[in-house]
Amino acid sequence: MQCYTELTPPTAVTHSLSLPFLSATANNLLVAKTSLLQIFSFKQVIEVNQVTTQSDGDTPFLPVSGAFVRSEKMPTTKLVLVAQYELSGTIISLARVKISNSKSGGEAVLVALRDAKLSLVEWDPERYSISTISIHYYEREDLQGSPWEPDIGQCVNYLTVDPRSRCAAFKFGVRHLAILPFHQAGDDLVIDDYDPAIDDDRSKLSKSLSLPTNGDALPTETPYAASFVLSLLALDPNLTHPLHLAFLYEYREPTFGVLSSQSASSSALLHDRRDTLSYSVFTLDLEQRASTTLLSVNNLPYDLYQVVPLQLPVGGAVLVGTNELIHVDQAGKTNGVALNDFAKNSTSFAMSDQSDLAMRLEGCFLEQLRLDSGEMLMILNSGELAILGFKIDGRSVSGLSVRRIAEENGGFVVQNGASCVSTIGRGRMFIGSELADSVVIGWSRRYTKLKRQRSRANLDMDGEEDASDIDEDDIEDDEDDLYSSAKTNPTLEEASTFPSSEIVNEEYGFRIHDSIQNLAPLTDVALGRQNYGSLEEENSARGLSSSGLELIAATGCGRAGGLTTIRREICPQLAGRYDIPDAQGIWAICARSLSKDASSESASDNKSGHDRFIIASRVTQKGEEQSVAYSINSTGLEEIKDGDFDPTAGATIDVGVLNGGTRIVQVLRGELRTYDGGFGLAQIFPMTDEVTEAEPKVVSASFTDHFVLLIRDDSSVMVLRADEGGDLDEVERGDDLLTTEWVSGSLYEDSNDVLRLESDEDSEDDGNVLIFLLSATGSLQIYRLPDLRQPVYVADGLSFLPPFLSTEFTVRRSAARDTLTEILVAELGDSIHKSPYVILRSANDDLTIYQPYQSPVEGKRKTSLRFLKISNPHQPKTQIETSDYGTPVQRDQPLRVMHDLCDYSTVFIPGASPGFILKPRSSPPRVISIQVAAVKGISSLHTPSCERGFAYVDSEGSVRVAQLPPGRDYSTGWVTHKSCLGEEVQALDCHDKTGFCVIGMSRKVDFKLPEDEFHYEWSLEETLFLPQVDQGSIKLLDRATMSIIDSHDLDPSEIVTSIKSLSLEVSEHTHTRHILVAIGTAVLRGEDLPSHGRIYIYDIIPVVPEPSQPQTGHKLKLIAKEEVKGAVTAISAIGTQGFLLATQGQKCMVRGLKEDGTLLPVAFMDMQCYVSVAKELPGTGLCLMGDAIKGIWFAGYTEDPYQLRLFGKSSQHLEVLAADFLPDGTALYLVVADADCNIHIFQFDPEHPKSLSGQRLLQISTFHTGQPPTTTLLLSPSPTKTTTTQTSPQTLLLPSRTGSLSSLCPLPPHHHRTLAALTSYLQTTLPHPLGLNPRAYRAVEIDSSVGGRAVVDGNVVRRWGELGSWKRGEGEGRVGGAGEVRGVLGGLWGGGPGVGGL
Repeated sequence: MQCYTELTPPTAVTHSLSLPFLSATANNLLVAKTSLLQIFSFKQVIEVNQVTTQSDGDTPFLPVSGAFVRSEKMPTTKLVLVAQYELSGTIISLARVKISNSKSGGEAVLVALRDAKLSLVEWDPERYSISTISIHYYEREDLQGSPWEPDIGQCVNYLTVDPRSRCAAFKFGVRHLAILPFHQAGDDLVIDDYDPAIDDDRSKLSKSLSLPTNGDALPTETPYAASFVLSLLALDPNLTHPLHLAFLYEYREPTFGVLSSQSASSSALLHDRRDTLSYSVFTLDLEQRASTTLLSVNNLPYDLYQVVPLQLPVGGAVLVGTNELIHVDQAGKTNGVALNDFAKNSTSFAMSDQSDLAMRLEGCFLEQLRLDSGEMLMILNSGELAILGFKIDGRSVSGLSVRRIAEENGGFVVQNGASCVSTIGRGRMFIGSELADSVVIGWSRRYTKLKRQRSRANLDMDGEEDASDIDEDDIEDDEDDLYSSAKTNPTLEEASTFPSSEIVNEEYGFRIHDSIQNLAPLTDVALGRQNYGSLEEENSARGLSSSGLELIAATGCGRAGGLTTIRREICPQLAGRYDIPDAQGIWAICARSLSKDASSESASDNKSGHDRFIIASRVTQKGEEQSVAYSINSTGLEEIKDGDFDPTAGATIDVGVLNGGTRIVQVLRGELRTYDGGFGLAQIFPMTDEVTEAEPKVVSASFTDHFVLLIRDDSSVMVLRADEGGDLDEVERGDDLLTTEWVSGSLYEDSNDVLRLESDEDSEDDGNVLIFLLSATGSLQIYRLPDLRQPVYVADGLSFLPPFLSTEFTVRRSAARDTLTEILVAELGDSIHKSPYVILRSANDDLTIYQPYQSPVEGKRKTSLRFLKISNPHQPKTQIETSDYGTPVQRDQPLRVMHDLCDYSTVFIPGASPGFILKPRSSPPRVISIQVAAVKGISSLHTPSCERGFAYVDSEGSVRVAQLPPGRDYSTGWVTHKSCLGEEVQALDCHDKTGFCVIGMSRKVDFKLPEDEFHYEWSLEETLFLPQVDQGSIKLLDRATMSIIDSHDLDPSEIVTSIKSLSLEVSEHTHTRHILVAIGTAVLRGEDLPSHGRIYIYDIIPVVPEPSQPQTGHKLKLIAKEEVKGAVTAISAIGTQGFLLATQGQKCMVRGLKEDGTLLPVAFMDMQCYVSVAKELPGTGLCLMGDAIKGIWFAGYTEDPYQLRLFGKSSQHLEVLAADFLPDGTALYLVVADADCNIHIFQFDPEHPKSLSGQRLLQISTFHTGQPPTTTLLLSPSPTKTTTTQTSPQTLLLPSRTGSLSSLCPLPPHHHRTLAALTSYLQTTLPHPLGLNPRAYRAVEIDSSVGGRAVVDGNVVRRWGELGSWKRGEGEGRVGGAGEVRGVLGGLWGGGPGVGGL
C-alpha cells in the first residue's frame, strides 16, 4: 500500500517544435520533456552586453583579452511559458500540421507517444488550453509480426509529416508504417466529388477552397481521412532493416526517403559487409494507398543513421553518418565529405576528404541556418558548433564543406549534445538537450562579398542577408522543377545563383539569449547539512520545523556536469534584525519630499529608490496597541519622536503611498492619516458615517497611486481618491455597492490594458484602475474607477471555483461552495515578463490562482474576459478550522504584494504556513514555503544594506531582515542551485563530520594502445584520430564556496562507481570507529579484456590552509587501497561492527579494515551475475542485491559467525537499475526499478504458501513510472518540535535520468482506501490532455492471490484542486467527507512526514 508521486517535473528536453500555434500570426515553441508538454511564446528585450573592439574597428563576437571593452545594447529573445500539461504518456515525436479549420487559426500539432499512439491537438482560444482533435491507436495484435519480434514500446518509433501537411507517416514496430492523410484546401481528398456538369470551373473551385488560415472550415467533418497501415516490405522487399525515413520538400505528391539495409550492419563485419545501406525515395498515392519508387542509391556507408531533408536552393536530403555526410539530390546524384580518419577505412564510397577536422558525428544534429545559400548548423555530440556549406553550380550541388566555429565566436556556447533543434525566427534557434541546459541562441554573420559593381563589407546581426546586396545582373531565369508545386521564392532563386567564389571571408558568431534549466541526468544523490548562517542556527536553536538538510545531486554530463543543491523550502539569507519589541506588523515606506530644502540624504534616497521610513504595529505587555514610526539610516533604525506621528492612535492596519510617494497613508481601525514625505501630518480622515453616525472599523486596505480601497467590519466598502495636492476625498458609490455585503477587495492598475475592461467614464489622469470585490455570496464584481455606479464585470460563480470562470457560468443552488475570505489581484513574474493573476484564499488557508485571458466572441471581433484556474497542488502546513459560509474567517495577516523582490514580482503568504507565490518565466506560478515557523507580518525592504529584500515579524515578535538566496531557481516548485564544475560527476557523498562533499568525476582522454610484448601489432597504430575513454578523479569539494580543495587522479580507463561515507572500525583491538570515505572504482579496458576494480578508503584530515584561501584547510588522506577482481559497482555499510559490503564482479563480499591498511574479507556470496546494486537496511544486517539479468536477492548478514545467507529471490528476470528497502511499521517491502521504467514491490513472507518457505519473494504490485530511476535514497521522517519519536513512515526518493524527483511512501490501510477511491473518481472526472488514459499508462499489475494492492497514482491525486467545489463535494461524499480528504492530502504533501526532511 504505497503512493507514487512526482515531486518535481522532468527537466530534460527531448523534443521541440516551432510553429504558429496560438494564432495564425503567433510564433510559439512547443517543448516536450518526456511526459510534460510546454508551450512558450517569445519576448524581445534589450540587453546591455560587454563587446570588445579591436584597434582596426572590427567587432568580434566574444570578448578577447587585450581589446577595448564597451557596452552595447543588443536585442535578445526570451522564452515565456504560456501553458504546460502533464501527460499520461511518453512523447517520442512532435510534428506540425496545417489544418484549415483550426479553432485558433494557427496550426495543429501531431504528438506521437510510446506504444504507437498519435494525438492531434490544436489550441482552443475560448478555453485558453489545448484541445484534442483525435487520437489514433496502432497497438492491435494483428499488426504484430512474428512472436519473437520485440514489443512496440521497445522499438525505435518516430513520426514524420509531409512539408505541405498532406499526410503523416508513423513508423512503429519493426517495419510497420502508419499513414494518416489530412484534408487540405485544393487537394483531391476534398474535391474528389467534382462534377463538371453541375459544378463551376475546377480552377475556381480549387481557388475557393484555398481559404485563408482564419477562414471558414472546409466541407469535411474532420481534418484527417482514414489512416492505413503498410508494411515497409510491401513498399520494397529490400527494406528489411529500416533505419530512418523523412518526407522530402518540393514534390507534388507526398514523397519520403528511406535509409535501410537488406542485412544487419555491424562494425565487426566490415571485411564482409562494407557498404550495406541504400537510400530509396518513394512517392505515395493516398487515394490508392500505393507507392512508387522514384530512385534508389545503393552501396552507401554502413554507419549512416539519419535522413535530413533540405529546402531549395539545395534540395534533396543529407544523410548523416558517424564519420561522414552525404548529400543526395532529387536526381540521385551524391556528394559526400569524410570528417575523420575512420571514414576511409570503413567505406569505399567516393567522398571529399576533410578528415583533419576529426569530428565525431554520433548524435549530431543539422538545422538550416540560411535558405539563400542552404548553409546548415551542425551541433556535435560534445556541443561544439560547425557550419555545413554546399557548393552550388547552377541548380545542382557539386560539393560539401564543413568548417568549425571558433571558440571566440561562440563555438562552444552549447555545453553538451542536442536532443532537438528548432528554428524560432530570423537568427534565432532553440537547442534542447537531455544532458545540459536547453538554450536559445542567436547568431550574427560577418562577411566580405566581392561584386562586379563594388566591394563592401556587411554585418547582419540577425542572421539574414540583406536583399539589397543581390544585384539584378545575378538573377537567372527560373526553371520549373519536375516536382515543384509552385514557383519558388525569388530571393532564394537569386541567392542560389551566386558562385562560391563570391564569398571571400565569412564567419558566424553565436551567443546565448535564454536558457531553460535542466537537472538531468540525476546520476547520484546524497543528503547533507548546509550552514546558511545565523538564521539557520537560530531556527535550529528554537526547534523550528526545518531540519536543515538539503539534497545534493550530481547533474549534467560532460562540460555541463556539476552539482545541484535541492530544497523543498526557501531558506532566506538573514541580513540583520531590527530592535522593535513585541512587533505585530511592519511596513517599509519609500517616500519623497516635494520641498525644495530637502536634505542631501533624502535626495540621494529618492534617486536610488531606497526606503526611508518604517511603521511598526506593536502590542505592549499591558495589551495596548500602538504604532511606532522609524527612520532608516546607515546605523539602523531611529524612532521618530518629534513630529506629528501619534503612537497612541492605535494599531496600524496597513500603510501605503500615494501620488508618486509624496503622501504616506496610515490606515488605522477608525481613521486614516496622511503624511507628507517628511512625516508631517497632512490630513485625518475619520470613518464615522455622517448619516447613521456609526463608526465602522477598517479591516483591510488596498492602494494604487491615486486610490485607496477600504473594507470595513460592517461589510461595507469605501474608496478614497487623492487629488493633486494629496488630499483624500471619498468617491461616490452606487446603490449596488452600498447595499451589497463585501468580504474582501483589491485594487489593480491595468497599465497595459490586459483585462480590456471599459467604463462609460474613463479618466486618463487616473489610469486604468480596477476594483475587484468579493461579495459575501461569493460573487466577483469588477469596477473601473472612478465610476462606482455599475460594475464592468460580474461573475456570480466565483465561490464555486470552476475551472473556467466567466460571466456565463451557471450558478447551481444545491452545489457546494467554498468559504472564500480574501481576494488579491497582483502581477506575478520576473524582470522580463509579468502578468496579472487573481489569488483567492479560503477559510482553510487553501490558495486558488486564476489567470485572466481574452476569449473570442463568436461572430464578433471583440473578446470577453475569462479566468483560467491554475493547478496548485500546494497544501498548507497547518489546517485551519472551517467556519460556516456567511461568517468568513477574518485574518490579521493578509496576502502581501512585493513588486521587486530580487527581480521577482511576488505575493507573500503570512501566517502559520508562510510562503511565496513565485512565477519564473519557464514555469507556472509556484507556491513555495519559507523555512520559518510562522510570520505575523512582512514588508518589502530596499535599503543600501539589504537590496530588494524583505523584513518580517516572526512568531516571537522579532523583526528580521532577509533576502532571497541568490542564484536559486524555482521553476520546478523546489529551490535549486546549480553549480557547473566542467566535468561529469559519477558519484558523490557528504562527509558527516566535516560537511565536505567527496565526488568522483570523469573526463574524456585519448586512448592509445600500450606497448605489449604479446601484441606487437599494437605498435603499428598510426591514426591520429584516437578513441576516447573516461579517466576518473576523486575530489574534495567545499560546499560553502563550491570549490575543489583537493584532487586525486585515477589511472586511465578507471572510473568511480560508488562513494559512501561510512563509520568503519579502524582498530581490531580498541574497536575505535571513524567516519571514513569508501570509494569503489572500475577499470574498463574494452570487451576483449576483463575488468577489475579497486576499493579506496580515505580520511579527511585538517591541514594548514593556503594563504587567502581558508577553505583549503582539509585534504584527503589515503588509508587503504585494495585491488580486486571485477568491477566494484556498489558499496554499503553492513552490520553493527563497522564493516562494509562491496560488490565486486559476480560476488558480494563483506570486508573489514585492518590497522595495516588492508581490507580483510570475512564473508561473501556468489551472485553468478553482474551485480548492479547493493543496499542494507541500516543497523539490521538485512541486505538487498540486484543484478542485471536475474533480478533481486534478499539476504542477511550475521556477525557470529560471519556469514551472508540468502533468504529469497525474485521469481522473474529483471534488469535492475535501482533497488532499496521500504519499511512500513512491522512490514518490510523491497522496491525494485527496472529498465522498462517499472517499479516492482516485493515482500518477504516465508509463511505464505506461494513463497516456497521464503525462497521466492512475493510480488505485491507493479507500477509504470515513465521515468527511468538512476538510484534510490531512503529518507527518514523529520522529527518535529513536539514529538521526540519517529513514528511516521519513511519515504523512498527516486531520482531519474529525466531530471525529475519522485517519492514512494507507505500508506496506512484507511489512507490507501481513501486515495484509491479518490484516484478512481478523478480519473473519470478530470479532463486528460491528448485524450490519454492515466490508468492504462500506469498499467498496474496486481497478484490478487497474495493480497497485493495497487500503488496510488499521486500525480492524479494532486490534481484534486483543479475540480470545482461542487465536483469536490461529490468526490468527498464518496470517500468519507471533506475532513478525511483534507487530512490525507495534508499528511502527504503538506506539513506531514512525506519529504519533510528536505
